[in-house]
Amino acid sequence: MTEPATVRLAVLIDADNVSSSHSAALLAELARYGVPTVKRAYGDWTTQQLSGWKGELARHAIQPIQQFANTVGKNSTDSALIIDAMDLLYSGSLDAFALVSSDSDFTRLATRLRESGKTVYGLGQRKTPASLQAACDKFIFLEVLRDEDEADGERDADAEGDSLPDLRTILEAAVRSTAQDDGWAPLGAVGTYLGKTHAAFDPRHYGFPRLGALAGAQDYLDLDHPEGGQPRVRLRTQRQPRKRTSSAKRATAGGEGAPAKAAPAEGAKRAARKTAKKSAAKGSAASSPAD
Repeated sequence: MTEPATVRLAVLIDADNVSSSHSAALLAELARYGVPTVKRAYGDWTTQQLSGWKGELARHAIQPIQQFANTVGKNSTDSALIIDAMDLLYSGSLDAFALVSSDSDFTRLATRLRESGKTVYGLGQRKTPASLQAACDKFIFLEVLRDEDEADGERDADAEGDSLPDLRTILEAAVRSTAQDDGWAPLGAVGTYLGKTHAAFDPRHYGFPRLGALAGAQDYLDLDHPEGGQPRVRLRTQRQPRKRTSSAKRATAGGEGAPAKAAPAEGAKRAARKTAKKSAAKGSAASSPAD
C-alpha cells in the first residue's frame, strides 16, 4: 500500500459551492491520504460572496483562480476547474485528485480521472447527488469534518433530512462477502469492501472514530483481536456449535438422546428389576406343595 507521504495530491475547490469555514478541516483530512501538492480554489473573486475565502487562501497557501461570471445567475467556475484538472492529469506528476464540491456536474470529471488510473477523493455536503459520490473512490461529507462547537448557520434542512445507509445491512453484507471458511472476516478487508461499495461510508457518520469501535458496538457482530494477528469480525449467527464431550458422545452412540449421566441410572434400574424377578421366582418355588 502506498504511504500517504509519497502520494502527490491535487486539491481543486469549487469555492462558489463550498463554505470557507471548511478549509482547515478538509485540508487536515486530505493529509491522511497524500501531500496536497496543488491547492487551487475557483470562483469569481470580485464578488462579495467569496469574501470569507480571501483570508483562508493566504492562511493555507491556496491559489485563487479567477473565473468571471459571464452570464448572470450562471456558475462558470465548473469549466475552469475541469480544464485545469485535465491539464494536471496530462502533466503526469500527480497520483490523486480531491474534488471539493457538491455539484453533480463534476461526476464525469471524477469518472474520467479514475479511468486514467488516478485515485479520486470527493468532499461535499450530505446533499451531494449520489452520482458524484459513486464516481469517487472515496467521498467525505463536510458535515463530519466540521467542529460541532462551531455553529456557522450553514446547515441545510434537506441535507439534515438525508438518511445514511442502514448500518446493519451494509455491515452484514460486508462481513459475508469477505468472510473466510471459518466465518471470520479480517476487519481490514471489511473496511476495504465498504469503501468500494459505499464511497461515502465513514464510521464517523455513526458516531465512532474507527471501524473497529463501530463493529465492536454492534450486538450482531463478534469482534476478535487474535494475539499477534489482525482484528477480525464475524456474524454472531456464524458461531460454531460447541464440541460435545466424550461422555456425551458415548451416551448418544446408540442413537438415544439421553444425557451421559443418565446411562448409569438406566443400568441400575435394569439390575433392580432382574433382582426383583429372581426373588419372586424363589418365593414361588418355596411355597409350592411337595409331590
